[in-house]
Amino acid sequence: MAPIPGSGLAKGLAVTLRTMTRKSVTEQYPDALPELPPRTRGVIGLFEENCTVCMLCARECPDWCIYIDSHKETVPPAAPGGRERSRNVLDRFAIDFSLCMYCGICIEVCPFDALFWSPEFEYAETDIRDLTHERDKLREWMWTVPAPPALDPGAEEPKEIVAARKTAEKLAAAQAQPGEGTS
Repeated sequence: MAPIPGSGLAKGLAVTLRTMTRKSVTEQYPDALPELPPRTRGVIGLFEENCTVCMLCARECPDWCIYIDSHKETVPPAAPGGRERSRNVLDRFAIDFSLCMYCGICIEVCPFDALFWSPEFEYAETDIRDLTHERDKLREWMWTVPAPPALDPGAEEPKEIVAARKTAEKLAAAQAQPGEGTS
């Protein structure tokens, strides 16, 4: 059966009229802040204490928008007769959000959990050169990162916690054993 001429136009007008009669859903931003989902991807926060300057995040970033500078520092031996160690010290950690595509690869590859998604989204600047945020600003955003969701109550306990508990129990048993024989 051949379509009726003009039926496509009538269907289009019907959709337009149906949409026009509905109440619009408009967020009155910035007067009313939007209700964001719990794990919203806004901006990247840096937990500086966990950063070992391994440079994995900068190497894996497809946009090359992470800038890291560091220097080596000699650490004295922990025990007498030990040897000195060297460690990297973070001098600069910056992310250029004008280049960032918010893919999250840097967060996924960080082996020391130094990078996190923060739900902050109000960091617009009038000049594009001001979108390169240094570690001070990234550290501020870190404190807005929500706590991770609770573990599933039916899930098995993580291996790390099981191993730590067994070690603590062995230490407690070793400490309790000599105390019993001296009474």
